Amino acid sequence: MKKYLIAAALLLASVQLNAQTVLTLDDCHDMAVQNSKELDQAQIDREMAGYDRKIALANYFPVISATGVYMYNNRDIALISDDQSQILRNAGTLMQGQLDAAASGAISQMGTAMTQKMTQLMTAIQTNPALAAEYMGSPMWQTILQMLQGVDPSSLAGLVPNVAEPINAIGQDIDNALHPDFHNVWAGAVTLEQPLFAGGKIIYSNQMASLAEELADAKYDMKYADVLLDVDQAYWQIVSIAAKKKLAQSYSELLHQMQADVDQAIRAGVATESDALQIRVKANEADMLYTKSSNGLELSKMLLCKRIGLPLDTEIVLADENLEAVPLPARTAEKSMDDIYADRPETRSLSLAKEIYDRKAKVVRADMLPTVALVGNYLISNPNAFNGIQNSWQGGMFSVGVMVRVPICHGGEGLYKYRKAKAEARLYTDQYDDATGLINLQVAQQRKLCSEALEKLTLAENNLACAEENLRKAQVGYEAGVVETNTVLGAHTAWLSAHSEYIDSGIELQMAAASLRKAEGNYNANIK
Repeated sequence: MKKYLIAAALLLASVQLNAQTVLTLDDCHDMAVQNSKELDQAQIDREMAGYDRKIALANYFPVISATGVYMYNNRDIALISDDQSQILRNAGTLMQGQLDAAASGAISQMGTAMTQKMTQLMTAIQTNPALAAEYMGSPMWQTILQMLQGVDPSSLAGLVPNVAEPINAIGQDIDNALHPDFHNVWAGAVTLEQPLFAGGKIIYSNQMASLAEELADAKYDMKYADVLLDVDQAYWQIVSIAAKKKLAQSYSELLHQMQADVDQAIRAGVATESDALQIRVKANEADMLYTKSSNGLELSKMLLCKRIGLPLDTEIVLADENLEAVPLPARTAEKSMDDIYADRPETRSLSLAKEIYDRKAKVVRADMLPTVALVGNYLISNPNAFNGIQNSWQGGMFSVGVMVRVPICHGGEGLYKYRKAKAEARLYTDQYDDATGLINLQVAQQRKLCSEALEKLTLAENNLACAEENLRKAQVGYEAGVVETNTVLGAHTAWLSAHSEYIDSGIELQMAAASLRKAEGNYNANIK
């Protein structure tokens, strides 16, 4: 509900600048937190630290990537030489020539043999008178002789098959296969890499990221405490100036009334011009004090408006502005120093920084240990060699393996990084010890200042009571004519001084209490 009221107050102030907005100290705190650019930047740092933690967490999961490649080559790739390619393309022609030569020789030998056999047969028949008489005159024998003599051996050459063209075609196909098109090469790959062991680097990196996120929270708390303390100072400064403005107004009215009484007494002949001049001087001083207080109040409200995000000309009224006395700060239970160290963002920041550099040293040490990862790939390419070398997409190939990387030596770089990180951790340890000592001193000092301010407020309250009684008696005596003007003016001055000191003591106590709250770590964003 408070946030809705604040939003309504902001909207009212933006629409009607002349309308007054009544704000409490808590309202000012909330508005300052919502409108502070420094806190907004610190919040962005917190978000970035959260993203870094999620980035570190992603290292536990496998890395899956896809790659596609196209390349144009100005020269082709041949798996055989040009001479071999020429032989392969003309293999049929060469083979046909060899077959023809072999067939020609065989046919020539066969013709010679046939001629010899026929000659031998004719000789045998002719040398045998019986056979010659019987066969030479026979018509059948004459027909056989004519057939044998009419046989041309060269006519048998046509019996050799023509293998040149089919074998040349087969050779050309084989030659084309041995000359794949490597001008245009396409390839694709899907890779998976899952870390199995990284020397603890992933674990420590995640711990560092978590600590860095807590460090960002601590830095946010530092900015948060500064914003609230600035608002407290501006708020109570307005309350102080407003109270002094009312005091100056009352003092001025009192002196002007006294001036009117003296003027009447002068006309009655019971007072002198010297008395009137003295009172007139004091009245002018009171008017000047009132003017300065009015201007100072206006400037102080502009400063507060700037801190809480309102337009500078917004007319605001503080809840404690019109009180008769400055309220006492709320008492809080005294905290132990251990609790203070835990709540102070400065000590938390140094403690977290020390732990971060401890983890950093372990990360550096992990870089010197072996790294084991599971690797899987799916490859596809065109051309491919899965079934000979072909220009086609014939599926792909899976491969799975384990990769181990063992660092051996790099000039001692890892060792020096490890020692540097350990030294940085010791540095923040010393700074933490120094900070705790300073915080201890600061808390003791602020507690002492609060005690002194409370005692001073008590004395100022007693002095104010005495001054008021003195002024009352002086006023009565002056009206009775037994007290001189200087005495009354002195009583007025003493009352003004005592009242101003009383206001200053109350504001000082509020300021000291605010500083103590910050010193004890009570201004964290998670502590209300």
